[in-house]
Amino acid sequence: MTFANVGTLETKPGQRDAVIDILTRPNPSLAEAGCLFYEVGASEDQPDTVFVTELWISAAAHQESLQLPSVREAITEAMPLLTGKMDGFQYDVTGSPLRE
Repeated sequence: MTFANVGTLETKPGQRDAVIDILTRPNPSLAEAGCLFYEVGASEDQPDTVFVTELWISAAAHQESLQLPSVREAITEAMPLLTGKMDGFQYDVTGSPLRE
């Protein structure tokens, strides 16, 4: 079953774009680990928030990806730019009108 992870990361003032740069670097190992979709975005209404939407082949694939060296490096680099306030939700995808 496909797994979705949708979240927000609060950045320290003025650090949103730096975090976006870290999270949007090309990383082929994500696809190899089972990531189907990884989108990062921003809203001018929340200038210190980064939005992340991920779709994975499974919850286990998502968990395992957190141990990839490239992912660990990105987390280590981004952490000093974040306030520590994170929010979001996860769910098992049950269907879509865009695919059979």
